[in-house]
Amino acid sequence: MKPHSPKIEMTAQNFPALHTFLRGYFHEDVSDEYGTPPEAADQFCEDADSDERIPVAREWQKVVELTEGQTAPLNAALKKLGSAIQLTEDQIPEVSAIFARCLGAKPARKVANE
Repeated sequence: MKPHSPKIEMTAQNFPALHTFLRGYFHEDVSDEYGTPPEAADQFCEDADSDERIPVAREWQKVVELTEGQTAPLNAALKKLGSAIQLTEDQIPEVSAIFARCLGAKPARKVANE
């Protein structure tokens, strides 16, 4: 019998970076401030340094994985973590792609010597 991994609770304590991001970017004025949730995520990736981007992107990926990327469970989880908006089915892969890009981005200050 395989040991069953314990279910991770959707709490700010378990996802602190994502919680901070959601409260700061996925708030009720997202359309006025950024246009769309993917544009808000993109702006975050531009505003934040890698020490902020990487934990948010990793926690986002974990929440998407735990909810299997399904719209209703993902929106419920994000709401518990501080989001004031509902993502559409089309926006989820867009935001995921932006965060995947954040993980792949190299900090500008670490340029290889020529």
